[in-house]
Amino acid sequence: MIANQLLINNRKTKDTFAKDKSSESPKRSVAKSISWRIVGTFDTIIISWVVTGTLSLAFSIGLIELVTKMILYFFHERLWNSIGWGK
Repeated sequence: MIANQLLINNRKTKDTFAKDKSSESPKRSVAKSISWRIVGTFDTIIISWVVTGTLSLAFSIGLIELVTKMILYFFHERLWNSIGWGK
């Protein structure tokens, strides 16, 4: 049953975003990415504060995490774009 759905979904052509209403707009993807980074960084700051007991150190860790995770995510996406599986 799952295999059938995968085969059926692969047969459908998705020419453009305008024709593919099940896809989301690039602006929405960017907004979701930014909001998720804010949530993730806030979580890191809270955990770092609890572990270290120092708010300034927690913010430093959060800032470093924000930058490194964005860079890692970029390369992660580039790698996945080179893989044909599921496209």
